[in-house]
Amino acid sequence: MALEREALRIAGERISTPRAAEVFNPYTRKPIATVAQAGLAEVRRALGAARAFRSRLTRYERYRICYQAADALRARTEELADLITAESGLCKKDSVYEVGRACDVFVFAGNAALQDDGQIFSCDLTAHGKKRKVYTLREPLLGVITAITPFNHPLNQVAHKVAPSIASNNRMVLKPSEKTPLTALKLADILYEAGLPPPMFSVLTGDPAEIADELLTNADVDLVTFTGGVAIGKYIAAKAVYKRQVLELGGNDPIIVMEDADVEEAATLAAAGSYKNSGQRCTAIKRMLVQESVAARFTELLVEKSRAVRYGDPMDPATDMGTVIDEPAARSFEQRVNEAVAGGARLCYGNIRDGALYSPTVIDRVDPAMTVVKQETFGPVSPVMTFRTIDEAIRISNSTAYGLSSAVCTNRLDYITRFVQELNVGSVNVREVPGYRLELTPFGGIKDSGLGYKEGVQEAIRSFTNTKTYSLPWLP
Repeated sequence: MALEREALRIAGERISTPRAAEVFNPYTRKPIATVAQAGLAEVRRALGAARAFRSRLTRYERYRICYQAADALRARTEELADLITAESGLCKKDSVYEVGRACDVFVFAGNAALQDDGQIFSCDLTAHGKKRKVYTLREPLLGVITAITPFNHPLNQVAHKVAPSIASNNRMVLKPSEKTPLTALKLADILYEAGLPPPMFSVLTGDPAEIADELLTNADVDLVTFTGGVAIGKYIAAKAVYKRQVLELGGNDPIIVMEDADVEEAATLAAAGSYKNSGQRCTAIKRMLVQESVAARFTELLVEKSRAVRYGDPMDPATDMGTVIDEPAARSFEQRVNEAVAGGARLCYGNIRDGALYSPTVIDRVDPAMTVVKQETFGPVSPVMTFRTIDEAIRISNSTAYGLSSAVCTNRLDYITRFVQELNVGSVNVREVPGYRLELTPFGGIKDSGLGYKEGVQEAIRSFTNTKTYSLPWLP
């Protein structure tokens, strides 16, 4: 049976190229499609078409495009969820949830397009002032936005790039992960059908080694927005010189369980935060810091909840967790757990691998210096560490190179106040998983988790626009 061959989307045109790459289903290990591979000529063509286009869409028209895209996504939930699952290995439950989140992104972006984003300043505020007013407005960038997205959210990560771009009247060229390009290509078609002028969004698939530098350095590019790993993010920061950059990188997010916590609730949050999306979220719980007096009960409950997670065929509606992205990723998790156990940690449950399928896994007696917690382990591993005092919990939490988000389980206001003030992260969620947010709210981290510029619809629009000021005589 011939595989479906997907073309590039360049300013609305389907462009085929002589070269193509296969996309594999991580669970079946079989190819499901081939995609055209862009070269430098296609990159320059897409960027040039975008740079030459000036959108005249009104705020209402941008709102309508975003709302129509959300309606189309909602109507095609099953189709899109099947595609996400086929190319990523995420279970159908997670894929359906992702489509819903992407709908929210477009709704929030549509609403944002309707909001006036200007300010007014009276100038007679000092003895040196005049009877004038200064006004501000936000304008789209002169050049093009390059967007580069990862494999773990094939639809929602793309939505978080393109929806704010549409709302702010910008033009974007997207390179999705070469492992999960099919959903991004499908979204492009949905946006064209919703009325988006084709030059405002192109999707290029190809080998990053060949085309990435052009996407970063081309003179038509004004801004690079990237979500992905730290090493690539730092490469982009060094390469895309004198271009605006929004880099959302990795995380090593803790859940901190204090002695007064509801341990049942904490264990439930820990399991959900570790295993949703097969643990492949920058905000997944990757470290569990538990006060020593409640650690035994917490670990017992966590193992119980981990055993209850049904993992396997991601297309089965009853499956709670599918595969990770590929077999090498699963092998790396297995290796890190084995290394931790060899160093004194205890395997409580899991560490079972079959190709890209890796079980929910719980280990305790973990030392903060072990690789499994010192670095980001981007999979369904739950490492438990203990502490005695809040000072020690804060020190351990802050001891990694990352600073994205965190979860805190306590009811004491004094504890909450200290965590909010002293954790070196972008977000602190009390009695909730680190990944909790609205698609609208600011999201991002510090240290190796990013440059501090935030994602989320509102913040992305600010990053994607230039502020212009003008003044007029003050006419009372």
